[in-house]
Amino acid sequence: MSIRAGFIGCGGHAYRNVYPCLKYADVDLIATCDLVEGRAVEFARTFGALRSYADHHEMLEKEELDAVFVVTGYDEQNKPLYPPLAIDSMRAGCHVWIEKPPASSVEEVEQMMAVEAETDRFVLVGIKKAFFPTIQRMKEITEREAFGGISSIYLKYPQYLPDEDEKQLATSNRMRGFLDHIVHPGSIIDHICGKIAHLSYERSPNGAGVVSMKFASGATGVLHLTCGRAGTSPLERVEVVGHGANVIVDNGVKLTYYRPGSRGPGGYGKATNFVGDDDTAPIYWEPEWSLGQLYNKQIFLLGYAFEVQEFADCVRENRKPTRGSLESARELMKLYEAFHHPPGQIIPINST
Repeated sequence: MSIRAGFIGCGGHAYRNVYPCLKYADVDLIATCDLVEGRAVEFARTFGALRSYADHHEMLEKEELDAVFVVTGYDEQNKPLYPPLAIDSMRAGCHVWIEKPPASSVEEVEQMMAVEAETDRFVLVGIKKAFFPTIQRMKEITEREAFGGISSIYLKYPQYLPDEDEKQLATSNRMRGFLDHIVHPGSIIDHICGKIAHLSYERSPNGAGVVSMKFASGATGVLHLTCGRAGTSPLERVEVVGHGANVIVDNGVKLTYYRPGSRGPGGYGKATNFVGDDDTAPIYWEPEWSLGQLYNKQIFLLGYAFEVQEFADCVRENRKPTRGSLESARELMKLYEAFHHPPGQIIPINST
């Protein structure tokens, strides 16, 4: 069953990465909306919508919609526009998909959560990293009995960490950039390891930094903000260590699972062959880049199509999402707000 959807926002990111996903999720695009009316008209023509609007209130009033997609930007205070647009859409009877960052504070997320409860509608946030095929397999592996539970996580991401003079969001493009991007590594951390109990961080003079985390589960973690790395370098790396096993995702698309096992027989000082048994050998996956398969398309590799599919399925089945939920969004905003504190101190995130 297709869902009837409106779309607020007709910019470049939406054009490249979100509108093209609708056809893979059985979404019937009814209307587009943008403050620049000409864009809404153009996008309606390009993506097959029946009508276009320059005012989202008018679209919500006139159209019979099951859902609304929202891909917009920031207001004059550098706050994301998603909370008021999501609230308007839920009160009009629609479920809502919003791009990240979902808000600029825990308070704004909780306002959306209150309207979820008030209207019996839901919001799914487009945290694409949690929908990467490799990250989803990583999570499945870490939940297997053989992995032994998560003991630690390491995540590398090329993010600039604002200094103390750059932390006023309303006047700092540096802080807006940090808000925009910290949700990427944060969403992986939350999806894989759950709630952070507390953290501390240190900052290098060039804006690089290291964050040490303790999770509610008892696991530990490190987030390495690698500002200063070469532009030719892969952006990210994630490693999760269990008990006798570990799994790594390099550059978003290369997954290696080091299963419980050992090298060749003989033990330390006596082993003559480094090659172990096949049934405990590492498992390695990466794209093949040759065939015209959907899995080689960027919108699948980067999780966008899976976000939209999950949202559409949730609408059809009338169930709240787990990945990309506002509960997860609240954890991401707790992480963001932690960096309003100066470095070098232990910052509580979730009390135990």
